[in-house]
Amino acid sequence: MRDEILSRGVTRRAVLGGMAGVAALSMAGRGVAAGGEAPAWAQLAQDGKLPPLAERLPKKPMVVTPFEKAGTYGGTLRRGLRGSSDHNGILRMVGNQSLVRWNLEFTQVMPNLAERWEINDDASQFTFHLIEGVRWSDGHPFTADDIVFAIEDCVKNSELYSSTPAQLSVAGKAVKVEKIDDFTVKFTFAAANALYLENLATPLGQHPTLFPKHYCSQFLPKYNPNIAEEVRKAGVGSWTDLFRARCGDIEIPSRWGNPDKPTLDPWVVKEPYSGGATRVVMTRNPYFWQVDTQGNQLPYIDEINFSISQDVESLMLNVISGKIDIQERHISVLSNKPTLSQNMEKGGYRLLSLVPSASQQCQIYFNMTHKDPALRKKMFADKSFRQALSLAINRQELIDIVYFGQSEAYQAGPRPEHPWYHEKLARQFSEYDPDKAGAMLDQAGYKLDGSGLRLRPDGQKVFFAVDVIPTLYPDLVDALELVKAHWAQIGIEMKVNTIERALYYTRGDDNAHDAAVWPGPGGLDPMLDPRDFFAFHPQGSRYAIPWSLWYTSNGARGEEPPESQKKRMKLFDDARSTADLSKRGAIMTQIFDIAADAFETVGLCLAVGGFGIIRNNLHNVPEKQPDSWSWPNPGPALPQQFSFTS
Repeated sequence: MRDEILSRGVTRRAVLGGMAGVAALSMAGRGVAAGGEAPAWAQLAQDGKLPPLAERLPKKPMVVTPFEKAGTYGGTLRRGLRGSSDHNGILRMVGNQSLVRWNLEFTQVMPNLAERWEINDDASQFTFHLIEGVRWSDGHPFTADDIVFAIEDCVKNSELYSSTPAQLSVAGKAVKVEKIDDFTVKFTFAAANALYLENLATPLGQHPTLFPKHYCSQFLPKYNPNIAEEVRKAGVGSWTDLFRARCGDIEIPSRWGNPDKPTLDPWVVKEPYSGGATRVVMTRNPYFWQVDTQGNQLPYIDEINFSISQDVESLMLNVISGKIDIQERHISVLSNKPTLSQNMEKGGYRLLSLVPSASQQCQIYFNMTHKDPALRKKMFADKSFRQALSLAINRQELIDIVYFGQSEAYQAGPRPEHPWYHEKLARQFSEYDPDKAGAMLDQAGYKLDGSGLRLRPDGQKVFFAVDVIPTLYPDLVDALELVKAHWAQIGIEMKVNTIERALYYTRGDDNAHDAAVWPGPGGLDPMLDPRDFFAFHPQGSRYAIPWSLWYTSNGARGEEPPESQKKRMKLFDDARSTADLSKRGAIMTQIFDIAADAFETVGLCLAVGGFGIIRNNLHNVPEKQPDSWSWPNPGPALPQQFSFTS
């Protein structure tokens, strides 16, 4: 029997208690009165310089229920970016116009550009029905042809993409996308892909709606026989460089660098994100396809001004002095909270509360596949070594000093409020017991020398470095400095290796790191990012990147993992092929059981809730939101319905 999921969405699970709903979506034409538009657009339409509103909107536009009340038109929303590579700061605010979207609670996949869909019995085929009459920001119709073009001609083009993105590939084979009619499109996977809707709601699921065919086709050799001449005129190296510069991609700066590229976003680029820019300005899209419950076209706000600061201190000064209207990105570190709290009246803002989707504030990944056989076999792959080092960490001291007492000892796994919470995975070896840790090291052959330092069983000194990115996660540097002191007390010498983000990834890609830290995911979305439960992610599973490469390439690359890992990989494939949530949970519990026994990563404490600020005259903004890359805050709160009052 076909599982038809209509415009009310598909429930995932309710895990964020007490969070109010926001901006329910429905289809117009069901009692919604004809509404208005921004005064500037009304004037242009009256002057004949823009089509009338009725011709710019779908016949049945998507209806957004404002969080508080219908807003008023006008104003410039001010938000901050940091430096020349903070493009995801724009994506989180503006670029969330995929086929589906998350609700505020991060529990339900909702309609968006697809008003409804059907899924076949084994979850290998998804048929999406698009809202009829949606237009790109230049007025050109958005149809199934755009989606087929985006996937079949762009994403599956081996010169543009070395491999098909994971969200669009199953069992090593790329999805097949077919046009049924102008407003119906079918996605067929080689095997079951029950998590596709959830992945489609994340930022990395945006490819189907990213590349307008009528514009981006001119940069593909298939459609433009004169592409070589266009490349020469543009002064770039190849047609792929030209495509990236003009059409961008999900996570690169050029997505926001070309004002000529049509989009489906509420605001379009006016002043681009380019080298030397001090700000990025985006202005209202006259063809945006959503309205409020009174039929008024969204967005309410005229423009968004992203000022570019070179450091967090400058961004904080802008916040405190009232020059920012909504901000959480880059300022949500606990050391900033007292300052922001004390200056609320002066800055004219209130605080925004963020609920972390992450499990861990700081996860330590020892490289169990290290190139050096001695470091691999004698240390990092020795479970007793990892367990001993975990017992030697004084987590309560670390929590009190670095996180102001606002956390608890934690290893890994779904958060305590999640229905899949796993006690052993979360709590084992998290007590502070340096005597037991020392005894375990002694028994495993890591003896103390005359200077109080440990020697490996092969007689070499125990020493390793832990990679960390200070500009991205300064609290992890502070946490590691305390861990370094704790381990020194049992004779373990560790270096806190502070490096830039690019080098961090380069070392990981080359399997050249001893150990690394990152916030551990999977607290509220354990199936979307299970990297701490098995070697799932080629960049994220930093305790065994070669194993994750083996998994993602179906054995063509990387290094074959041990049976414990292979069993979890198989179980996860079973889980994400299962549409029944209770069955998924039972399978994931088996994975958690095995991961707990393997004890591959060492966690410090439960991820700490973040915060931000909202100017007092900015309304329709939920003051409690999930904090996640998969729920790219504040985008799913629908900034197009944010509104200013005088």
